[in-house]
Amino acid sequence: MTDAYSRLPWHRAAVTGGAGFIGSHLCERLLDSGVEVDCVDNLLSGSRANVAHLERHPGFRFIECDVSAPECPETLAGPYDLVLHFACCASPADYLRLPLETLDAGSLGTRALLAVAERDRARFLLASTSEVYGDPLVHPQREDYWGNVNPVGPRSVYDESKRFAEALVTAHVRTREADAGIVRLFNTYGPRMRAHDGRAVPTFVCQALAGAPLTVAGDGSQTRSLCYVDDTVDGVLAVAASRSVRPVNIGGTDEVTVADIARRVLSLTGSSSPIEFVGRPTDDPQRRRPDTRLARELLGWEPKVPWEEGIKQTIAYFAAARPAREHLQQA
Repeated sequence: MTDAYSRLPWHRAAVTGGAGFIGSHLCERLLDSGVEVDCVDNLLSGSRANVAHLERHPGFRFIECDVSAPECPETLAGPYDLVLHFACCASPADYLRLPLETLDAGSLGTRALLAVAERDRARFLLASTSEVYGDPLVHPQREDYWGNVNPVGPRSVYDESKRFAEALVTAHVRTREADAGIVRLFNTYGPRMRAHDGRAVPTFVCQALAGAPLTVAGDGSQTRSLCYVDDTVDGVLAVAASRSVRPVNIGGTDEVTVADIARRVLSLTGSSSPIEFVGRPTDDPQRRRPDTRLARELLGWEPKVPWEEGIKQTIAYFAAARPAREHLQQA
């Protein structure tokens, strides 16, 4: 934990999507800081295993429910002073498989959780995404850029779910004086990502460790700006602790090509796997890098973990998890 966020101003938080990749790290950080946590997840894309080490903590409670279901808010008794809404299918493999559930999480789920926060007079924070910028025509992407999004393309269920959720949060701020903010996350990676969720880092790492070809979409020249999960959690909690109601970008500033990520993974794993170029998904963004000036000036936040160091930590996680997966497959 970083010193800047070792003392947090909340007593009890609800983290939706809390058994997911980023959500589980948020639960862990909050508990370590003395905040009680209700981890809320329907386990469509999250895993109870991600929070198994937290279940013995006296301040932790796991609640299995779908935030878009009418009965779910009734199970969130609170009272809370922080509601972090991270429930949504975030990987292409998931939101293409579960399009309606993805749309519901951003619409019905966001509205229900805003009501929970209003009930308890809690700070609300929406986890939005760099996908609201679509395939951007402005680079780097600033928070005041409206984006270039295909509203009916295959990625639209995720993009538009988050764009609608942002509009809903903004309407609550304007008409109901909600204490609510928005954080736009860029390409977070690290331990507890799923091996086959379709995103570049876990895909390349698992392929390299297995000796399989690394499948790079297109010619690999498209760029991403990776942000290690510890830095993302710092940024999320900094936005939550602020009074900002404006969207804030949180992401890495080192822009690298997808092909460079694959080559670096090969180097760091010592793998002899070849790189195999495959078809590029529809509406896949060509360039992706956040302008993080607002986060620096407003919050004093900037990423600290170099992306190569973060890749090493991620490789170590998947290398350790691999024997357990293989044992389960053989059993």
